[in-house]
Amino acid sequence: MSEQKKMAIIATKGTLDWAYPPFILASTAAALGYEVQIFWTFYGLQCLKKDLNLKVTSLGNPGMPMPMPMPVLIQALPGMQSMMTMMMKQKMKSKGVASVEELRELCIEADVKMVACQMTVDLFEMNPKEFIDGVEFGGAATFFEFAGEADITLYI
Repeated sequence: MSEQKKMAIIATKGTLDWAYPPFILASTAAALGYEVQIFWTFYGLQCLKKDLNLKVTSLGNPGMPMPMPMPVLIQALPGMQSMMTMMMKQKMKSKGVASVEELRELCIEADVKMVACQMTVDLFEMNPKEFIDGVEFGGAATFFEFAGEADITLYI
């Protein structure tokens, strides 16, 4: 009998659109029997907070489909980020896409190990009490122990 496959993910982004890939890939891999670990660093740590307040913006993301052509200057106006976030959430809901909260819960139920980068937590003076239960805190060396043996390693 072969050893359990492993998947390691490094997640660095903390926006609504960038929260989906690590949670979707991790929950899918866990459902397929992989042992999965996500190393959350820099802005990705926003995805581990109890109070999720993730936004989406089209600025710097020219690939984002817009319902109509919109000049960058208009996209930068106050309130546009909130409007785009609301539109994205409505679109996902209308298409039956699980919320980030639901996907995160699936990962927790599937025993996906969530490691928060201790250096980043210290750097940004984050309060560990703001994070969901079960998050482990560690440095890159902690993650390398797992990633070095992983069958698949992804950087998101």
